[in-house]
Amino acid sequence: MQSEKCCPKFDPAPWQEKRFDWHDKLFVKDHVFTLFYMPITFGRTVKRMLKKLEASDATCQDNMILSDHTSKWNMDLYMAVDKPLKDAENVTFNGHMLSKVYEGPYKDTGKWCNDFETFAGEHKLNINQWFMWYTTCPKCAKKYGKNYVAILGKTNYLL
Repeated sequence: MQSEKCCPKFDPAPWQEKRFDWHDKLFVKDHVFTLFYMPITFGRTVKRMLKKLEASDATCQDNMILSDHTSKWNMDLYMAVDKPLKDAENVTFNGHMLSKVYEGPYKDTGKWCNDFETFAGEHKLNINQWFMWYTTCPKCAKKYGKNYVAILGKTNYLL
């Protein structure tokens, strides 16, 4: 997320190959226009979300904004927040989650997704919904020398 302070340095350890349960984890939802999966209005959408965050005197938890690529033309963004935001679509997540962190250029996303699917299968889990967490903006990824992307999947146990 880009701001005056910019992005904090991301620590992958708490998210590397972890399983956890979310119970009423609060997010605010917004939408990004994409062109063949490439985000066009990502920055504008994040700025709009940050204004609502500030207006509600709330904070973004773990600097987490999850991306759900719903089609070639849309991506839903979910910002983890500490309380409901005014004039926003507030949603909660519940369920079993699996996470794994990757590092490298975005062009490796397909490889990461294949690896994540294998990782889930090794734990006898099916992924019902995928989320990409781009942990820093491109400028900060360059500054820190690491471009971490976490994949989180809402799962259910295989029968």
